[in-house]
Amino acid sequence: MPSTQASSGVQTSTIVLATLGTVTTAALAYAVYFDYKRRSDPAFRRSLKRQQKQVSKAAKDEAVAAEKGQKEKLRQVVDDANNEGFPSDPEKTEEYFMTEVARGEQMCQDGSDPVDAALCFYKALKVYPQPRELINIYDKTVPKVCSVPNIHPPILCTDTPQPILDILAEMIAVDSSINVSEQAAPESEPVE
Repeated sequence: MPSTQASSGVQTSTIVLATLGTVTTAALAYAVYFDYKRRSDPAFRRSLKRQQKQVSKAAKDEAVAAEKGQKEKLRQVVDDANNEGFPSDPEKTEEYFMTEVARGEQMCQDGSDPVDAALCFYKALKVYPQPRELINIYDKTVPKVCSVPNIHPPILCTDTPQPILDILAEMIAVDSSINVSEQAAPESEPVE
């Protein structure tokens, strides 16, 4: 027959609450000690500043190395594309252009590697007769919103490491055979 008296043992919930209270108190005490040490000990402050400088320097060095690696990757991609060659027949050139633009747009939409998408636009630019005009079209038509899978809502390309048009601009800068400067308009004869 079950007993109707309260048991004299300590309940599990009491043990859990006591442990939680002890851990919370210890964390709070450490935070107070750390704050006191930070405010009052000059050597501790110097060591914190030194650590922060080391971390920021390491981050800066890493960013420089990543940028250098990105530029080298772009140079290699552009060289590979130029070594593959481009069609010279007008019909094949038009088909090639349309195919590369469509691939680039598809890659923008499905969240593929931005370098691969920019490469498609670069290849289309190489066969287009008026590169400056095409760059203006790209500026208006290449999506400013990148579709990144599993991220809702879509994020702006400016929030990603490097938008596709910036990568394309770097590719154009690497390839000196693309003339993107404004062509001087023919001077009109003065009207008398």
